[in-house]
Amino acid sequence: MSGVLILTERDIPALLPVGECIDVMAEALAALTRGDVTMPLRTIVWLPDRHGLLVSMPVALEPDGMAAFKLLTVFAENRAVGIESHQGAVLLFELEHGRLLSILDATSITAIRTAAVSGVATRLLAREDAGDLAILGSGTQAGTHLEAMRAVRPIRRVRVWSRSSDNARRFAERASASHGIEVEPSATAEDAVTGADLICTTTASREPVLRGEWLAPGAHVNAIGAVGADARELDTEAIRRSRLVVDRRESAVNEAGEFVLAKAEGAIRDDHIVGELGELVTGAVPGRTSPEEVTVFRSMGIAVEDLAAAQTIHRRAIERGVGVIVELGGGSDAGT
Repeated sequence: MSGVLILTERDIPALLPVGECIDVMAEALAALTRGDVTMPLRTIVWLPDRHGLLVSMPVALEPDGMAAFKLLTVFAENRAVGIESHQGAVLLFELEHGRLLSILDATSITAIRTAAVSGVATRLLAREDAGDLAILGSGTQAGTHLEAMRAVRPIRRVRVWSRSSDNARRFAERASASHGIEVEPSATAEDAVTGADLICTTTASREPVLRGEWLAPGAHVNAIGAVGADARELDTEAIRRSRLVVDRRESAVNEAGEFVLAKAEGAIRDDHIVGELGELVTGAVPGRTSPEEVTVFRSMGIAVEDLAAAQTIHRRAIERGVGVIVELGGGSDAGT
């Protein structure tokens, strides 16, 4: 194929549904654990008034001969005007000659791969019979996380809470209709999580929306919403009492507010992180160790996940004839 393949947010969900992405993410995280991935910390640049940020995430998977850059903006207030908070693109390259192969919509990839990684974590950390699900947040990630949780556990009850009760109600109505399962809007976050054995926090909150005192014995939490070392969705008690797993230690100790702030308060040490999710996938670290244990997966969202998703989407798009090809980059050197 000559030229660069462009794939939009309309193309991508059909090429890599959340349920199918779970195994793709498990293999990507295992590759990270095996040392096959070159991936520096992402670069985050806040705008001067801190109403939004710019993010650059490079990665190379050398055994596959592929690399990617994820470039995006995160503007949490976009949701109030009906625009996705995450905007940008994933650029997929081959490593033999450094050619740009594809430009893919980052909003849809982020929504799918983040929920799929939570699916991997839930498969390894939640109790086998877990099925009482609470979702905090009502945006795009709430929807894809409902899909991921249903793919890995027999969900029998779903409650949703949002800072906007109208948003929670609308999400519950849409999700109930599309999934054929009753989704109940809750008046408070505490109401939503009381007695739940699966909890997904998908908000943009900078202050805790989930408190450790609310967590039932044996609960599993996927925390994915907060951005930055000074923001957190879970309070210190939730982290202190949990078996904590992350997608990458280096990212978590530098950027995960739940960990950074709990450590600064003296509640935990570095060894409170029991492992990276890839170490659980490969069996190097055990997952859940008892039925009563509270487990937390703190997802940072790392570039190898975007690369693995982009590779799979690109391959399937070529096989199915999806997308638009444009000429970018040039086929030969034209001088300097």
